[in-house]
Amino acid sequence: MSTPTVPDDGMRINKYLSRAGVCSRRTADTLVAARRVAINGEVVTAHGTQVQPGDTVAVDGEPVGLQEKEYLVLNKPAGCITTVRDDRGRQTVMDVIGRGDANPTGLAPVGRLDRDTTGVLLLTNDGDLAHRLMHPSYEIDKIYFVQTKQPVKPHQLDLLRRGVDIGDDRPARAADAAYVQPPQKEWIALKLHEGRNRQIRRMCDALGHHVRTLDRVQFGGITLQGLERGAVRSLTEQEIADLRNRVSS
Repeated sequence: MSTPTVPDDGMRINKYLSRAGVCSRRTADTLVAARRVAINGEVVTAHGTQVQPGDTVAVDGEPVGLQEKEYLVLNKPAGCITTVRDDRGRQTVMDVIGRGDANPTGLAPVGRLDRDTTGVLLLTNDGDLAHRLMHPSYEIDKIYFVQTKQPVKPHQLDLLRRGVDIGDDRPARAADAAYVQPPQKEWIALKLHEGRNRQIRRMCDALGHHVRTLDRVQFGGITLQGLERGAVRSLTEQEIADLRNRVSS
């Protein structure tokens, strides 16, 4: 893979930092406002500052450079942490994909899955796309298969769609809820457009149901496509284009 370069007419600093895998463009503007970004040793003070070919860019004194974009999907196994690194020495998703010791392209998970939740997890160093995919305003579909200890009653599916109190400032609701294979009622499918902390487990707890298994089977149209648990693959060009189209507005 060839390393991307700055075009001859320059590149806006927030776009550069996003392409470098440092953060999203919005966060890059915050870094500039905090005077944490420098070009050729000079602190950047204007959001519209252009990076020119041959310029050296640093954040908090650490040089950063453009990276070839990577887009991966992992079939996350249970028992690993959805983070780049863990100070307590626990296994992370980066360890699972073989990037635990070295991560030269700045790859990072898109959102989070609980330690014991399995299934579709996207990873990328495209900070701008990752930020948009996680933003609730784009209502990216996330579909989960949930196994509960006791059968879920039909009226409880209605409650999940309408919203249940999970102790936050507003009810949590599923965009849709259905049985995976009726009439079997211990497995339900939930579609979410948001991703609050342990949301599905808390929603089920609110209805008196203990979650035995939680597996994400789709994120923004991306599925596991036969990936074994713990396996990873690159997204296709069509899958990447489809994701961008979902957050293009």
